[in-house]
Amino acid sequence: MIQDFFSAISAYSRAFRKISDLRLWGYFLIPGLISLLIGTGIYFAANGLALRFEAWIIQWYPWEWGKNIIETASYWVSIIFIWGGSLIIFKHLVMVLASPFMSPLSQRIEKDMLGNQTVYEGFSMTRAIKELMRGLTIAIRNIIRELFYTFLLMILSLFIPVIGPILSVLIFLIQAYYAGFGNMDYTLERHYGVRGSANFVKKRRGTALGNGVVFLGLVFTGIGVLIAPPLATVAATLETVPRLKRLDTPKNDFV
Repeated sequence: MIQDFFSAISAYSRAFRKISDLRLWGYFLIPGLISLLIGTGIYFAANGLALRFEAWIIQWYPWEWGKNIIETASYWVSIIFIWGGSLIIFKHLVMVLASPFMSPLSQRIEKDMLGNQTVYEGFSMTRAIKELMRGLTIAIRNIIRELFYTFLLMILSLFIPVIGPILSVLIFLIQAYYAGFGNMDYTLERHYGVRGSANFVKKRRGTALGNGVVFLGLVFTGIGVLIAPPLATVAATLETVPRLKRLDTPKNDFV
């Protein structure tokens, strides 16, 4: 797992070279625009919602004594829950809406790696809709799980502040895992069904974590969100394809 983790991180440098060699920079335009528009919309929506949520919490405390403490606590609660949830929603929305563009990009990389063993089909509306629906299925599945584990740890951190830093790391790793899952699925969708992809990623948790850690790091920088989806897709493909070739378990077990 540790070896897979660091290999997935180093794959980003190889992804840059692969994109440059194959001249695939055009794939950055539309996903970058999608990320920018969704990110801007969610930022303003989350900001307004966080202020309302903070005010709603404060109104339940009618006394003046200790009100400053309540205001500070309500501020951090709104930050944790609203902004934490917004990041999860943003991440999966971008992955779903970018899937009609990321899937062909992944297939271009796989074709380059395997040559005639795979056929690059290019873009088609029918295929794009199919990929969009699969992406939506994966996103809903992962959002439910991610929100459950994330909010569980958030609530725990409120009651046990001492372990807050440890829980913050765990929350980040949970989000990274599901981000890596989504990026790997752009390759896995050509080989497995939804359940099969989930089983494959479970066997390669380190790969998903490593890919997702860098992906979230790019998102957190702000400007990096413009390049995160295609770069993470290529990095995930470079790591996933060789593991598909080495997989010992027959594919029928993953359908």
